[in-house]
Amino acid sequence: MAHMYNWQLENWPEFTFSVGGLQEIAIAFAKESGLVNGLMLGLNEQTKQETLLEILVSEAIKTSEIEGEYLSREDVMSSIKNNLGIDHKPLVKDKRALGVSKLMTEVYNNFDQPLTNELLQNWHRSLMSYDVNINAGAWRSDLAPMQIISGHYGKVEIQFEAPPSVEVDKEMRRFITWYQEPNYQLNDPVSAALLKSAIAHLYFESIHPFEDGNGRIGRALAEFTLSQSLQMQVSLSLSKTIEKNKKLYYEALKSGQSSLAISDWVLYFAGVILDAQIDAKEMVQFTLRKAKFFDKYAQLLNDRQSKAINRMLENGTSGFTGGMTAKKYMAITKTSKATATRDLQQLQELGALLQKGEGRSVSYDILM
Repeated sequence: MAHMYNWQLENWPEFTFSVGGLQEIAIAFAKESGLVNGLMLGLNEQTKQETLLEILVSEAIKTSEIEGEYLSREDVMSSIKNNLGIDHKPLVKDKRALGVSKLMTEVYNNFDQPLTNELLQNWHRSLMSYDVNINAGAWRSDLAPMQIISGHYGKVEIQFEAPPSVEVDKEMRRFITWYQEPNYQLNDPVSAALLKSAIAHLYFESIHPFEDGNGRIGRALAEFTLSQSLQMQVSLSLSKTIEKNKKLYYEALKSGQSSLAISDWVLYFAGVILDAQIDAKEMVQFTLRKAKFFDKYAQLLNDRQSKAINRMLENGTSGFTGGMTAKKYMAITKTSKATATRDLQQLQELGALLQKGEGRSVSYDILM
């Protein structure tokens, strides 16, 4: 018997699920969300803006990495700053960064708009506008099956096959009807928001309405759904969390797309949302420590030291791998070994850096 996908089953798209275990995740999410909102309220406008930028940049980079596209952080940062009206002269070399950055800011700024197929198509137009080979903003129309495959030449495995292109318009109209009128018997609005976000992502990915970009649009949709359901802008990066264990994500998605009973998928995705909110809290805390660090040391650093410190802080909570060494400092600041050694020793004496190791294995970590 041939493998059946969810959209081929008799009761499609009537998903069934148990909400056992969901409330526990919802309580933890509400707590973390409250902590993030409290921290954000305590930030000045500049630090708040920096935090928002970090979250949007992280989401743009990681949602692209999940699809095997590796974008320059500098390109993404510049493009998002331009979209937010912070920097009006973006120097972006990679057009893909322009597309995903525009998508991120549109989703973030317009979470209070009603979801329509026109809005989804506009998102796709923004994302794929750089690619002349893609019919940006239009449903797929190819008569060949839309298959999600894995493996390599000679050993290809079909992970999922989406509904035929001729069915997409009908399926997407039905999707929007479901989105506008979900019928959940849940009194807890946070549980309901987690549930709707999980189903919206799975449902959308199962239709796979576009020629390309479905994963990036679908993850943006999940964040949009969460914010809209909670009637507040939720600041987190689902893709950063998903990318940490991409294999588990694809396994959960494959399992969810083979049945209409999706309890496991709902709990998996709600857990992803919770982990992303915890990560966002840590990012806000990091940004706060960073602001305090520069308040203390900014006037004491020369231009080389400022550049090196900013590079060390660029990776956020994941840290600067291996610490700063004289060799790395020389590469970042384009200076001599003697100057690098002197600058680093001065930063240590100020209390800005902590020395580890001795001799040739000396490295430095930031004290924050």
